[in-house]
Amino acid sequence: MSAVFGAGLILLAAAAAAGLIAWRPGRLRAAPYALGAAGAACLAAAGGAGLAGQPVRLNVAGWLAAPAGDGTGSGLAVDRLSGLFLVMAFGAAVPVSAAFASWAAGAGSAGPEATATRLLAQGYALALGATVVIMTAQDAFTALFGWESLTAAFYLLAGARRGEPDRGGAARVTMAFGKVSGAALLVGLLLLAARSHSIVLASFTHVPGGAARTTALVLLLAGFAIKAGLVPFQVWLPRGYAAAPPPARAVMAGVCVNVGFYGMWRTLALLGHPPAWLAGVLLILGGLSALLGIAHAAVQNRLSRVIAYSSVENTGLIVTGFGVALTGSAAGNPRLVAVGLLAATLQMVTHTAAKSLLFSSAAGLEAAAGSDDLEVLRGLGRRAPWSGTGLAVGSLTLAGLPPTAGFVSEWFLLEALMQQFRVASLGGRLTLALAGAAVALTAGFAGVTFVRLVGLIVLGPAGPDWSRSGDYGWVGRGAVALLAASPLVIAALTPLEIRVIADGVSPVVPGAVTMGALKSPWVLQPVFAGFSILSPSWLWIEMPVMLALVILLTFALSGRRLIKVRRVPAWRSATIGVDGPDSYTPFGYANPTRRVLASVLHTRTGVEELAPGRAGPAEASDEERGPHLRYSSDVVEVTESWLYRPAARLFYAAVAVAKRLQSGRLDAYLLYMLIALVAVIAVVTALA
Repeated sequence: MSAVFGAGLILLAAAAAAGLIAWRPGRLRAAPYALGAAGAACLAAAGGAGLAGQPVRLNVAGWLAAPAGDGTGSGLAVDRLSGLFLVMAFGAAVPVSAAFASWAAGAGSAGPEATATRLLAQGYALALGATVVIMTAQDAFTALFGWESLTAAFYLLAGARRGEPDRGGAARVTMAFGKVSGAALLVGLLLLAARSHSIVLASFTHVPGGAARTTALVLLLAGFAIKAGLVPFQVWLPRGYAAAPPPARAVMAGVCVNVGFYGMWRTLALLGHPPAWLAGVLLILGGLSALLGIAHAAVQNRLSRVIAYSSVENTGLIVTGFGVALTGSAAGNPRLVAVGLLAATLQMVTHTAAKSLLFSSAAGLEAAAGSDDLEVLRGLGRRAPWSGTGLAVGSLTLAGLPPTAGFVSEWFLLEALMQQFRVASLGGRLTLALAGAAVALTAGFAGVTFVRLVGLIVLGPAGPDWSRSGDYGWVGRGAVALLAASPLVIAALTPLEIRVIADGVSPVVPGAVTMGALKSPWVLQPVFAGFSILSPSWLWIEMPVMLALVILLTFALSGRRLIKVRRVPAWRSATIGVDGPDSYTPFGYANPTRRVLASVLHTRTGVEELAPGRAGPAEASDEERGPHLRYSSDVVEVTESWLYRPAARLFYAAVAVAKRLQSGRLDAYLLYMLIALVAVIAVVTALA
């Protein structure tokens, strides 16, 4: 399988090279993404081999990294944990890349892909390649190389869309947060390398406990949290995703963001036994991220930003489960580690499948309508049924409804949080309770958020006419169908999924402990026996049977009257007798949520007086001219307004002061170098 692993990397390199050749409009523009799909399939197969315990290694010593001692420990290798993440991420990357290829092939000189820069294919290939390097790196240098490469790839993807108004700003913000996360990882890895006298990741397990180890643990988790979009580092994620070309968002959110979670899992496997306060901090931040993310998603008026903010929500849910695992590790309770890590991994699989599906489906809808505005997309699911069906299935999955994988993962997460009584400390029990309350509220608002998407885009009445042809070609339709089937099939086969996850997380917690989640071959329990049970597989049998019984009973009681019913549109919420511009809009549907969460979302409203020319012809009567006032409501990003903008003002003030040091005198610059050298020597001496 090492040859297959190498072939996958070669195909990704070929995809980047093909992007330099086939960048002009035409079907050849699909070539980089077709090569990427083939490479992703090879890498997923190599991950499956590593997950099964087969040796998969690619020696790059002397190329990416210097040999470590006898050369062992450097290069790229797939173990069970990295194999699990490769199977998950690149299993999704195959249909995502196929949809990307279909989107590119269907774009003419005026099509959606024509708005992207010629570096889009390079950013795509670099993102996938960097993801592989991070997940399989065996030493700190190679891991940092992959991390910085991913930051560069995200910069290219966020800035690849020419028509995006916030293109430059979004790309710069994405790059800035990527560099901050890289700096945190660099300092954390240097601290561990200084203590272990090696850059091999496996050697970090021998670092003795103390302030240096704890500081490194905090820095590493912070660096990974920034990439995943945890509060308060989430502000780059909605801007970066929304600015990228539509299919590139599926690559960023469904595939590449998993490197942040992989880093957390790997850090726990290497360092373990975190301080209890760190677990509590992650639980609180995870719950806050979930609630704040879904609150923002519920009131957005652009489809891309709704899905992007739901990524913040899912990051919070995943990190909350990881916080339960950290709590168990700090308390020395392996079963609590297993239930938390299993809940987080199940949620991560759900996020990967649903987010890949949603962004891929949204790309087809946006290509048909020429916009991602929810008002423009109303009823478009009827004219683009493949993308509309994908949007519906992805929405139901993230709303946590049965029989999807989202229902199973959220059930397991809530069950994990209910194990608070097994924690001895009062602080641990309180943080678990607060996180559980936040997750429960998040689940409720998620239903409201995604009902709006399904009701207005898929089931709603048709909106304006669209000038572009709708939906994907056959390759893209097959990719969307495969992505749509994945959360349903995964839910039906959850017991098998748990067996795979138990093997994958065995470097963190013994597989036998994780397998305690199976009460019987097809019945689940939250690791601890006698607490609760669930059988998602039986739901797939029971729900269709119950539906058939209800239909038969109704038909038996009503006879032929059942088929003689008055037919009405599928979605008529608050629209009976109201048509045209006065009907229920996406903005109006979200307004109650906006009002309820005004204190959380920092809502800003305004009333604008319209000039006669804007309200109607001057010679028309008052009734014919229409409204004289325009009401607007906007949601302000609280973290950005209260944290980052004041910090930016202080930074610019510091830059203005620093400019005065640039006197242009050589002796002054030599003095600065001497001061910096003395400071570095002092720090190294203190840490030695």
